[in-house]
Amino acid sequence: MNIAAETIPFVDLTLQHQPLQTQIEQAIQSVLQQGDYVLGHALTEFELAFANACQTEHGIGVACGTDAIALGLQACGVGPGDEVILPANTFVATLIGVLRAGATPVLVDCELETGLMDLAAAAKAITPKTKVLLPVHLYGQMVPPRPLLELANAHNLLIFEDAAQAHLAERDGYRAGSVGIAAAFSFYPSKNLGAVGDGGMVVTRDAGVAQTVRSLRNYGASRKYFHTEYGTNSRLDTLQAAVLNVKLPHVSGWNRDRNQTAQYYDALLQPLHSEGLVPIVNQSGVGHVYHLYVLRVQELCPLDRKLIQEELSAQGIQSGIHYPIPCHLQPAFQNLGYEKGDFPQAERLCQEILSLPMYPGLQPAQVARVVACLRSLVKAYPPAVSAQLCTPVVA
Repeated sequence: MNIAAETIPFVDLTLQHQPLQTQIEQAIQSVLQQGDYVLGHALTEFELAFANACQTEHGIGVACGTDAIALGLQACGVGPGDEVILPANTFVATLIGVLRAGATPVLVDCELETGLMDLAAAAKAITPKTKVLLPVHLYGQMVPPRPLLELANAHNLLIFEDAAQAHLAERDGYRAGSVGIAAAFSFYPSKNLGAVGDGGMVVTRDAGVAQTVRSLRNYGASRKYFHTEYGTNSRLDTLQAAVLNVKLPHVSGWNRDRNQTAQYYDALLQPLHSEGLVPIVNQSGVGHVYHLYVLRVQELCPLDRKLIQEELSAQGIQSGIHYPIPCHLQPAFQNLGYEKGDFPQAERLCQEILSLPMYPGLQPAQVARVVACLRSLVKAYPPAVSAQLCTPVVA
């Protein structure tokens, strides 16, 4: 194979699915034969297995990660009048989940080096109405559990984790999903553990919370035709659970592969730090599961992010931006009252971040090619030339 000529995709799921194809087909066929498509045996089996993998007690499969946040918060007793502290630097699903639960979102800034929620900023945002700290384990790295727990305990707050990008991530002896009262996961296809469609789960150590989520996801019915909650229809399909059951035993190995790939990226990119290309910092060692490998294109870089993406694309290398607009500047949420400049770190990161190819099976030669392309770009464009290329012409 000619590595220099091939396209390097941003994500390649075929490398995961091809070795497991026979098992996946058999799992699907088993569901088809049993005919238990909704709340079936494979779902019950997966819920228990995933909860155990997260080192917690209960798992409740729901339709998507957003529902996992909304229904999980509701089950924890969060609703109108309650404030939930969450980072501005996250995917909008986190914010939407809080709003759907009826709570008041209180956004805070992030740390520039990691992109994770700034716990000092969170501490300053606590009011008598605050009920929940909602950390987002961004890019596959956990918010540090011990200071998070200290902050929550000092103010008698609940911790509800958004672990949608952090399947089996670890830090300080904790696994993602085991720190707070409950946590939300997504099984969107490109996640570290992905379904073949949408899916999500709430994990919790609290039996009461678990039972309430089970009711809420099924029209609020604690048993058939007996509705004790104002619920919805949000059930993880048995077919999806069957596929996830096949993939779950492989996640730890895939995560190790991701972490090793990230270490190789880090080593090759070290000489480019002086050129303004600096990776998001890993403070978790092997516990970082690298859902994404994110590079910061800092101001001193001789060319801007847009030009880098265009040049990478021309070389057959795909990239992404996660995420280009922080939550508080999204048009849909202007009614929350935030303005540009309220969260300078999050706003700066949104202008700098660039996600490079990352998936299990990405080859060292492919990583080397990505970094070699970046190296050639920063050497080819002197600052003056880059500024001229990247500055819009005003008529």
